[in-house]
Amino acid sequence: MDKDKPMSLLDHFAELRRRILVVLAFVLIASSLCFLRAGSILEYVTRGITLIYTHPSEGMMAHFRIALTAGIVLSTPVMLYHVVAFLVPALTKGEKRVLLAAGLLMLLLFGAGLAFAWYVAFPVAMEFFSKFATGNLHAYINVSEFLSFLTGLLLGFGLTFQLPLVFWVLGAFRILTSRFLRSNRKYAVLVIFIVAAIATPPDVISQVLMAIPLLCLYELGIILVAVTERKRRKIEETVGA
Repeated sequence: MDKDKPMSLLDHFAELRRRILVVLAFVLIASSLCFLRAGSILEYVTRGITLIYTHPSEGMMAHFRIALTAGIVLSTPVMLYHVVAFLVPALTKGEKRVLLAAGLLMLLLFGAGLAFAWYVAFPVAMEFFSKFATGNLHAYINVSEFLSFLTGLLLGFGLTFQLPLVFWVLGAFRILTSRFLRSNRKYAVLVIFIVAAIATPPDVISQVLMAIPLLCLYELGIILVAVTERKRRKIEETVGA
């Protein structure tokens, strides 16, 4: 195909289909490799917690689930690359720079969200809930419920840590301003706690643990938008001069 010739709608759909298939193939390969080490991965993420299962196939399904989750996490850079590669040809030079920077920042923030969930939120939540196992009340944690709780935290924090990126991109395209964000901070606090309640497992500790960093990320988003506005004004002043 001639690279200088504009792509038709069918060409775009064909390219999108090809990229989706490549990503799915990578997820399948990564998950298959992780399945070979699913037992070790499961042993690592439980970190000494004794789990049970109550259905004959539940143990096997837990291995499949942990392998798929690990495969998706490992495939995140590939997914991001294909999203950026699909969008870049349709953008201007300035928009390409914004998208490439946004892609890198998205990956870093997603990793930061996963790290916060794993090293801070998850241990604190498990420690808090374990204190209720006293006397004749013993904790027998089902493996499916445990994985749902863990993956919910990881995915919830990984996605909500994208908040500064969303603000920065909207600010770069003049859709959002730092003044608007500052003036609506009190409403943002309410929305953040609602989002934390939706994006985390149904317990107060997980919700608070998500809301606190989200409040910090909101402030970081304001700073990023303000920096973008300052740079834009300097460029406009230089051009006007």
